[in-house]
Amino acid sequence: MTTPTPTPTEDREAIRHLMALYNINGDRGRIDALGATFAEDGEIEFSGETSTGRAAIIARLSRGTPNPALELSRHHLTTSLIEIDGETATARSYFQVLTNRGLDHHGHYADSLVRTPDGWRIAHRSVRIDYQSADSLYAPLHVRGRAPA
Repeated sequence: MTTPTPTPTEDREAIRHLMALYNINGDRGRIDALGATFAEDGEIEFSGETSTGRAAIIARLSRGTPNPALELSRHHLTTSLIEIDGETATARSYFQVLTNRGLDHHGHYADSLVRTPDGWRIAHRSVRIDYQSADSLYAPLHVRGRAPA
């Protein structure tokens, strides 16, 4: 018996679920689970640095000591445009990050995704920060491609 091919609507919903896993696991400090949203050879590019492979992504997102003033972090996805092309897809999603001080930063994800035997995974994610609050509880980020002063 063959498995029915998912419809584009089912694929988009699976990708939205993957994006939620990325953000919620990151906010909860479950970096290994966040890393599992990437393909084995996946890449993440942000703040002037690219990390390739799940192990490198997990190591990068695990480094550093959190700001002791950071009591909560919530990444919220807003608009997402997901285009399916067979076994690959692209997505562009806006996000904003709220902390216990309010709006901390916002920007967008530009994703290339691939269907794997375990479901959709991120092949490449480019994170662009469009704004970071002067009172940010995160380390200074590259904003609109410019390194922090």
